[in-house]
Amino acid sequence: MRCSTNGPRRGERNGIVDQPMRGLIVLGIVAAATLHAAPAHAEILTVASRSVADEKAVFATVESVSVVPARGRIGGTIVLLNVREGDSVTRGQTIAAIGDEKLALQMKSLDAQIDALQAQSNQAQTDFTRTEGLVERGTLPRVKLDEARTALNVAENALRARTAERAVVQQQFNEGEVLAPADGRVLKKLVAVGSVVLPGDPVAMIAQQNFKLRLRVPERHARFLKAGDKIRLDGAEFGEQASESGVIDLVYPQIEDGRVIADATVENLGEYFVGDRLRVWISGGQRTAFVIPSSYVTTRFGIDYVQIHQADRTISVPVQRGRDLQTPDLPNGLEILSGIRVGDQLVQP
Repeated sequence: MRCSTNGPRRGERNGIVDQPMRGLIVLGIVAAATLHAAPAHAEILTVASRSVADEKAVFATVESVSVVPARGRIGGTIVLLNVREGDSVTRGQTIAAIGDEKLALQMKSLDAQIDALQAQSNQAQTDFTRTEGLVERGTLPRVKLDEARTALNVAENALRARTAERAVVQQQFNEGEVLAPADGRVLKKLVAVGSVVLPGDPVAMIAQQNFKLRLRVPERHARFLKAGDKIRLDGAEFGEQASESGVIDLVYPQIEDGRVIADATVENLGEYFVGDRLRVWISGGQRTAFVIPSSYVTTRFGIDYVQIHQADRTISVPVQRGRDLQTPDLPNGLEILSGIRVGDQLVQP
């Protein structure tokens, strides 16, 4: 008897495909997607290990090249404070003023003495002129002229002495102005208006705008660290896609808490906070790695794959990518951490 074509086919129950049959269909689709013949014109790359520069990630602290205190030159009370934390200042700018009531009283006393001595000097000059005329007419002996000249000299010298003393007090007034020792930014205020300070006390800390990176490297990497080595910073540290590079210019000879201290200069650091921590990569010697052109790697659903040619077919193999490695012969090189081995033949998709 001839079977009806309207009945359920093998593997179906009431028009629904069985679960085992569905799995076979899925596997068939995956196999069809991953197993295929290599195109005749495809470029094939044989995997080989190569020596590359190893990099280690360490933390660096942004520090100013020079942090200097702005000190008061006299003692007294802070009567004026012109800056706040973060303000930019220039060398010689007045950032605070120190007042001393004793100096004001000394100034008043010296002004009164100078007025009195000026009057005495004027009177001595008048007496000398009168005596000189009488001596010329023979009314007084010449000894009187000598006495008048001496009195005039004494009065003028006393006036000059008091004037010089007043200049000293005026200079002390001027030294009450606290000046910025260098161009930069105010890192921290150490006093407030009304604070009492002594001569030489710091009023504010000024950080110069030239920044450097201070690296603290584990001592096991000390033998790889030397002046002139390049360092690398991720663009993410700068809020950009590009990376910045710098150069180590000083390696300190002393190890502190198991760390080697080194200073590096990086251009375009910008307006960073002093004390900000950045992650940088330093040289850690040489190591072997698999480096292939990035064009041989494809990404599907967040997973990286390479095409490996085997006999008469090509299979897709998932790999774990590392960092980008630019070499003279591979400007777009990509490190592969796992998934391939020496001798594999990669097909460019």
